[in-house]
Amino acid sequence: MSAPAADRSSTDGADEAAPGGPQPRNRLERSRDGAIATIRRGLRLSPEFARGLGPTLLLAVAATAGKVIVPIAIQQIIDRGIDSSGRPDMEFVAATVALCAGTLVVTMVCAYLMNVRLYRATESALATLRRKAFRHVHDLSVLTQNSERKGSLVARVTADVDQISTFMQWGGLQLIVSVGQLAVATALMAVYSWELTLLVWVCFVPLLLGARWLQKRLSRAYLTVRERTGDMLGAIGETVMGASVIRAHGTEERTARRVDTTVLATRTAQVKAQRLSMAVSPFAEMIAAVGNAAVVVAGVLLGLGGGITAGELVAFLFLMTLFVQPMMMATEIFNEAQNAIAGWRRVLGILDTVPDIADPGEAGTALPRGPVEVRFDGVSYAYPGGPTVLDSVDEAIAPGTRVAVVGETGSGKTTFVKLLTRLMDPGRGRVLVDGTDLRDVAFSSLRARMVMVPQEGFLFDSSLGANIRFARPEATDAELEAAVTELGLAEWLEGLAHGLETPVGQRGESLSAGERQLVALVRAYIADPDLLVLDEATSAVDPDTEVRIQRALDRLTRGRTSVAIAHRLSTAEAADEVLVFDAGRVVQRGTHDELVARPGVYADLYASWVRSSA
Repeated sequence: MSAPAADRSSTDGADEAAPGGPQPRNRLERSRDGAIATIRRGLRLSPEFARGLGPTLLLAVAATAGKVIVPIAIQQIIDRGIDSSGRPDMEFVAATVALCAGTLVVTMVCAYLMNVRLYRATESALATLRRKAFRHVHDLSVLTQNSERKGSLVARVTADVDQISTFMQWGGLQLIVSVGQLAVATALMAVYSWELTLLVWVCFVPLLLGARWLQKRLSRAYLTVRERTGDMLGAIGETVMGASVIRAHGTEERTARRVDTTVLATRTAQVKAQRLSMAVSPFAEMIAAVGNAAVVVAGVLLGLGGGITAGELVAFLFLMTLFVQPMMMATEIFNEAQNAIAGWRRVLGILDTVPDIADPGEAGTALPRGPVEVRFDGVSYAYPGGPTVLDSVDEAIAPGTRVAVVGETGSGKTTFVKLLTRLMDPGRGRVLVDGTDLRDVAFSSLRARMVMVPQEGFLFDSSLGANIRFARPEATDAELEAAVTELGLAEWLEGLAHGLETPVGQRGESLSAGERQLVALVRAYIADPDLLVLDEATSAVDPDTEVRIQRALDRLTRGRTSVAIAHRLSTAEAADEVLVFDAGRVVQRGTHDELVARPGVYADLYASWVRSSA
C-alpha cells in the first residue's frame, strides 16, 4: 500500500526546494546574476583555478607575442631586405628567417607548457567543485533531496560541471590567448599606424555592442539548456532503474514517449541557444571584410602621402589577420562561456540550498555508548503544504526495549521513524536521545550509535562481503562470518556459491528481496549500534525467509533499544511494547497480549492480520 500525500516526503518539481524549508534560489533569481559575478563566485569555490596563474599568463603572453614575429619579419624583409639596386640582401633575409624560426620554436614550447599548466589547474579546480557539490547534495535532508529528481541532482555534479570543464579547458584557453593576441596585435599595429589601428577598432565596435546585447539572451537560453538536460537525465535514469516495472506493466510505449518529450525539449532548447550564438558569426565576417577593405584603401592613401611604407602596410594586413582571428573565435568562445556560466549557476544554485538538517560538528554532543533512552517531547510535524501528520506526540522508550510501531497507512508511523533517525527535524517539540536533543548531537556520534535498516536495504554493485563490510571497513572475513553465524544465518551463507565473495549485482539484483534484507541485517549487526531502527523489515518476503529474518532480528535486537515499523504480526508479537498510531497520534500502547484483549485500533489490525494469513 502506498502512503497518502500527507505521509510522503516527496514533492513534485524538478528544480524547486520543498516549500517551508531552506530553498535554493529559483531559476529567475539565478539568471539575474551577472555573468562576471557568477564566474567570480565559481572561482572562489575552486581556488585551484587561480593557483599558479601568474606563470601561466606569462607563458600565454610569450606564446601570443611569438605570433607577431612573422609580420615583423615580412615587413623587415620588404623594407630592408632589398638594397638600393633592387637586389635582395640574402644574408639579411637568411638571418631574419632564422630568427623568425627560432622564435616560433620558443613560442611552441611556451604554448605547450601553458596548456599543461592550464589543464592541470582546471582539472584540480573542477575536482574540488565536484566534491563540494556532491557533499552538499549528500548533506541535504531527504525532504529537500526528494523535491528534485535524482537524475537532475546527479547532473549538477556531472553534466553541469562538465560544461564548465569544456569552457575552462578550451574556451578559457582560447580566451586567454585571444585577449593576449588582440592586445599584442593592437599594440604593434599602432606602432605601424595609429590611424589605421583606430579605423580597425571603429569597424569592430558594432560587433562588441551586439555581443553585449546578445549575452543577456544567451545567458537565459543556456540556463534553459542546462535545466532541460537535467530533466532528460532524470527521466532516462528513472526509466533505466525502473525497467522491470515498466515491462511488467507493459508501459514501454508510454515511457518512451515521456523520455522522447524530455529529449525533444532538450533539443529545442539547444537549437534555440545555438541559433542565438551563431548570429554573431556572419556579422563578424561581414565586419572583418569591411575592415580589411577599409584598411587597404586607407593604407594606400597613407602610403602615397608617405605615412606608411609598403612593408609596414603588408605587415599591418598580416597583423589585422591576427586581430580578426580572436573576433571570429568569439562566436565559439561566447557559446561555451554562456553554457559554462549556465552550468555554474545550476551548481551554485544547489550549493546555495542551506541544509535544514545541520550537523553541529565539533560543537555537538558526543553520546556515550550503551542502551539508548528515547523521548518524544510534544513533537508535531507537517510536510510542506500538507496537513499535520504527527500531532503532539509525547512518548518515552526505555533503554533496551524492543518497540513495534503499527498503524494504518498514513497514520504517521514512518514520519515518527524519520524524526527518530533525524532524517527530518520536528516542526514543534524535541526528540531526545539519552536526554539530549537530537539537533545538538554530532552526526558522527549519532550515526555511530544509531543504525536504520530500511525496507529495501540498498546494496552496492560489489561482493556480499564488501556490502556487509560497508558498515565497518576494517572488519575481517572471519568477523563477518562470525556475525553471520551469530545471527543464525550460517546455513544461508553456505548455500551461496561463492560465500562472502558472491557478487550481488547492481542494487543487489542478483539476490532475492529477502536475501537483500538479510545482508542489511548483518551489516547493521557489524555496525554494533545502541539504537536499531527497522522499517518494515519482514515485509514482502516468503515465509521461510521471514523465519530467518525474524530469528536474526531476535538476536540483533537483544540488549539494544529497537524500534520497528511492523506490517506483519510476527514483528509486533516479538516486541516488548507496541505503539499504535492513528491520524498522527499514539492512540494505544502496551504489549501485544494487552492490546489484543482491548477493543481498539490494534485489535482491529490484529483481526485483519489473522484473516489475511488464514
